[in-house]
Amino acid sequence: MWLHGLSQAHGFSLQQLRFLVEYSLDLHCWDKGGLDRFYRPDVLGKTTGKQAAAKILSQLKSGYEALKNTQKPYPAGKGFAPGETRFPEEQMVQTDLKGAVMGKCPVASEKTRCCNLNTLDVVQQCGFDCSYCSIQSFYHGNQVRFVRDLARHLEGLTLEKDTPVHIGTGQSSDSLMWGNRFGLLDNLTRFAATHPRVILEMKSKSSRIGYFLTHPPPSNMVFTWSLNTPAVITAEEKGTAPLEKRIQSARKLADRGIPVGFHFHPMVWYKGWEADYRAVVSRLTETFSPGEVVMVSIGTLTFIKPVIKRIRERMAKTTILQMPMEACAGRFSYPFEIKSTLFSTLFQAFPDTWKTAVFFYLCMEDVDLWEPVFGRSYPSNEAFEQDMLRSYQEKIQAIRQNRQA
Repeated sequence: MWLHGLSQAHGFSLQQLRFLVEYSLDLHCWDKGGLDRFYRPDVLGKTTGKQAAAKILSQLKSGYEALKNTQKPYPAGKGFAPGETRFPEEQMVQTDLKGAVMGKCPVASEKTRCCNLNTLDVVQQCGFDCSYCSIQSFYHGNQVRFVRDLARHLEGLTLEKDTPVHIGTGQSSDSLMWGNRFGLLDNLTRFAATHPRVILEMKSKSSRIGYFLTHPPPSNMVFTWSLNTPAVITAEEKGTAPLEKRIQSARKLADRGIPVGFHFHPMVWYKGWEADYRAVVSRLTETFSPGEVVMVSIGTLTFIKPVIKRIRERMAKTTILQMPMEACAGRFSYPFEIKSTLFSTLFQAFPDTWKTAVFFYLCMEDVDLWEPVFGRSYPSNEAFEQDMLRSYQEKIQAIRQNRQA
């Protein structure tokens, strides 16, 4: 109502009003009140008309951006109660496949360093409710759709027999949270066993590994978990497994000689982030030896415009968009220097034994970040892909040999 009255009094243009509505929506999500907190009418003096409207817009924008660009807190005791979502049975359905069952990573770009990941989009929609997730901009509604006749579609894929290929299953939904619903894990396990040159990555924020404790997967299935600090998980990853459950699930699989890996993605810049992320690294390196871990990826919040729009439409209580943001490769993310600090701090927290034995990489980040973070870079996406495949294959082979010994 306040903004409506201000607009009527000063005749904002549609463009100006659009900005003010976006600012207001963000403040609501951040639980920071309204734009009136920044309003100081005394600055207008005798200014009227379009000049007055421009002054007010500048004033409100300055207040909003000062708050937006400040390192935010994640107060202890606030956020979602830990525990995984149990999705209603009636909302899980099988549907006929539209298009191809295998594609390319949906955020792939020639403007950033990309591993050329292939994806199996066998489930559409995620049962978790992470505030920053891009899936929410691709799929709408409450239905989770499983591909009907999945075995037939997987059998119909044409793959080069002697060419290694990295395929991920966690891009259109979580890889583990559904268990063996509609024979999902049966089919994926059979596919991996049939194609030993495929590296099939099962990426998750779930602790639901029961199927694989009783159905040992082939060694070319790699199980990876997205990790974050407890503060970020509690505030921004609603319905996911707590950090400790994710780590313990990985530990149970590693105990059986099953390859595991971890994604620190997205890293979030907030008050206390350094100590919190170092603590996660410490927990990880205490729990696993580098010989058990195939990879560690690092990345941060990166948004396309439809995702930002969707976050605002949902009007959920989240501060995920309260961050310094600039355009980069057609997306919006932290400025380069903040990214460099985030990634370098995390990487340096790992002991040297991990840095030499585990494949570390940046996921969909600026090419120029690799040297300051890792001291290495790749001339092309193809060179990155080939080095990743080589490293994964060598580690998987070593784990397989240790399991057989």
